[in-house]
Amino acid sequence: MFRRRDQQVSRFQFVDDHRGAFGVKRLCRVLEVSRSGFYRWLKAAPARMARARDDARLARRSREIHKESDGTYGISRVTAELKDAGIDVNHKRVERVMCRIGLQGMHLRKKVRTTIPEPEAAPAPDLLQRDFTASEPNTRYVGDITYLPIGDGQFLYLATVLDLHSRRLAGWSIADHMRTELVTDALEAAARARGGSLDGAIFHSDNGAQYASKEFAKVCGRLGVIRSRGAVGTSADNAAAEGFNATLKADSRPASSTATSTGAATRSSGPSTGSRTPVRSQPVTTSGPTSSMAPLPPPRSDSGSASDPPDTI
Repeated sequence: MFRRRDQQVSRFQFVDDHRGAFGVKRLCRVLEVSRSGFYRWLKAAPARMARARDDARLARRSREIHKESDGTYGISRVTAELKDAGIDVNHKRVERVMCRIGLQGMHLRKKVRTTIPEPEAAPAPDLLQRDFTASEPNTRYVGDITYLPIGDGQFLYLATVLDLHSRRLAGWSIADHMRTELVTDALEAAARARGGSLDGAIFHSDNGAQYASKEFAKVCGRLGVIRSRGAVGTSADNAAAEGFNATLKADSRPASSTATSTGAATRSSGPSTGSRTPVRSQPVTTSGPTSSMAPLPPPRSDSGSASDPPDTI
């Protein structure tokens, strides 16, 4: 009937179901449970029923949020969406409900190394010191390179330039390579979006070879950009840019085996076009509106820069 590892709650339920025929005392003795424990369990029945109803409503809302995100949102983002909707819920409860109904976020299984340090690069100071805020637009930018899976184990590479004041994407470039022109094209796109000049603005990045190159330094000098780089091997020094890219990839549709570079660019445009749930703010965000990204057209075969400057400033 019952084994040693059966949950005590199941035994209490058995007592409740059969107490009319055998009596509580006898059933508790046979099942080796206390009568006081059974009556406490019985007294808490209304609270359990109310919690079950709440869990059912929470499960329905979690399914809706998960579906709206194309199956990309996990526990933390579903919890954040619920709280934004005025539902006061703990992430552990959301985790329990989502596990019970079989919901989980998208996991990027394959890692691609995009930061390759340049050992002979001239040093640049860290002018941000992990202060990812800006009191005015066009004064502080961060940038990084990330990858977009397009199927069959292939990737496109995306360079971004993020304005720390508005938390919006000022420039970007996409290509099937990680040469220096990938990041210079992104910075020049940001300059075009800002009227052709970034004079006096700080651009902060990691110590990747592209950002440490002489070519990138030349472009920065021409645009009036002050370079800033974090410490080697410390992703936290560029957390704002990396957080934006991580959110972008997590909110992109999983690539199919027949995906193309055009499809990858189209998927990336989802958060700002209204066809997808907007990208949530990153944990490093301390003020300002939610980050958003301008639509990405197909990459150019020569350099991968945008054919037009982004319209999100």
